[in-house]
Amino acid sequence: MRDERQVKAEIEKIRRRLTRSWVLMEICGGQTHAIMQSGLDQLLPPEIELVHGPGCPVCVTPLELIDKALAIAARPAVIFCSFGDMLRVPGSNQDLFSLRAGGADVRVVYSPLDAVKIAQQNPERQVVFFAIGFETTAPPNAMSVLQAKALGLKNYSVLVSQVLVPPAMHAILSSPHNRVQGFLLAGHVCTVMGYQDYLPIADQYRVPMAVTGFEPLDLVRGIYSVVKMLEQNEVRVENAYARVVKPEGNLAAQAIIQKVFQPVDRNWRGIGRIPLSGWGLRPEFSEFDAELRFDVGNIQTSESPLCIAGQILQGLKKPFDCPAFADPCTPQNPLGAPMVSAEGACSAYYRFARSSASMKG
Repeated sequence: MRDERQVKAEIEKIRRRLTRSWVLMEICGGQTHAIMQSGLDQLLPPEIELVHGPGCPVCVTPLELIDKALAIAARPAVIFCSFGDMLRVPGSNQDLFSLRAGGADVRVVYSPLDAVKIAQQNPERQVVFFAIGFETTAPPNAMSVLQAKALGLKNYSVLVSQVLVPPAMHAILSSPHNRVQGFLLAGHVCTVMGYQDYLPIADQYRVPMAVTGFEPLDLVRGIYSVVKMLEQNEVRVENAYARVVKPEGNLAAQAIIQKVFQPVDRNWRGIGRIPLSGWGLRPEFSEFDAELRFDVGNIQTSESPLCIAGQILQGLKKPFDCPAFADPCTPQNPLGAPMVSAEGACSAYYRFARSSASMKG
């Protein structure tokens, strides 16, 4: 899937198909980094512009949730557990990393089940897991709640920021400023959920889509699928990642999600409130809701006025359009989440030295 000759041959197929310029959006931060790392953005014909959607779960976690995490983690009887890339995401005044440096018990875990184990080992402490992510993280996050309930744990809870891809696409496509003409869909999300939910979106907005993976050949084949449909004025959802993705997705994982979570409105950092764009705990699992347990509903937030993350996440601007990009905003001194996360667009542009000059060739 990384064979240079095959990738170049696929790019040549794209080149031969083109009669005009097109704007495509990849809806996954992992794909953004894969595109930048392999240099596909510079190998593709100049008629293809790739813009980067809100596909980074760290980036779209709203500021108020970061501030709630900080308020909970600052309590002396709490062990706060999170994936590592959340520690440097800036809140209104600090981040979890600096809170830990000041003495708070903030721990990096690699699975929510690790946090459940910590709760078992520390019955005298409250253990909170920061349950963020798209559809891909929802099954293990739900499993942690089911396991805690089965174990009868009274000291485990989750701070939930689960978000969904399809409602975000509706928000992007319905905007009067939308530029996106075709989508690359995230293969790992579709592995869990399938791609049936994207069919009505494609039909409603007349926008073709292709499910694709993360290797260079996967990505160019997905781009070719979308370009071919655009050039032929066809609209459908094609599966260019059939070796992994089934139309119906993983039904067992979906059943676990539905057992624990229910659809809720969610705020997206830099974008705003999107109706029914996330999951929250069902009432029968409310005892595991950290927001209720710690009463952190009234949080006042303050974003950096320099950060244009919202426009970047909607594909309206590129990271180098931000006046703070690379100075003063860097991975070591981030003003916004897209510069922190391993899937953030700003981080990818910084890491792989993309600038307005380099993007023009």
